[in-house]
Amino acid sequence: MLQREILLCGSLAVLLLSTAPGLITPALAEDSKTSLFKIVTVKDEIVIGLSTDDLKALGGTDASAVAHALAQKGDMAVWQYNVHRGANGELQQAPTAKIGLIANSSLRVEPYTTPYAIVPHQ
Repeated sequence: MLQREILLCGSLAVLLLSTAPGLITPALAEDSKTSLFKIVTVKDEIVIGLSTDDLKALGGTDASAVAHALAQKGDMAVWQYNVHRGANGELQQAPTAKIGLIANSSLRVEPYTTPYAIVPHQ
C-alpha cells in the first residue's frame, strides 16, 4: 500500500509545479468567470482554473466541490494557471497547460486569490 501511495505522490509531483500561496477566497475573473483553486500535496502546490460551467458540472462552486469531485472520480483534467506578462506588459494569471490530477489521500484543495487579471482558458 505504501508503494502505491508513493507512486501516486510521485505521479502527481510530475504533473504539478509549485506556485505562490493563495488567500481565503477563490480569485474570479470578472469577465471570464474563472475561479482559481490551489491544489496542495505533501510535496507540491499548483494553481488551477475552472470555469463556471466546469464548476457546475462538478456540482458546486467552492473548493469542497472540487475536492469531492476529484475524490469521487479519482482523476480530473484541469487547466494549470501561472503568472505571465500579457501583451500589454502587465502581469496576469493565465492558463499554461492542460494537466491531469490524481486523487490522493494527502491532497487538499483551497480557494486561491490573485491580484492579477485572470485569463480564461479555452
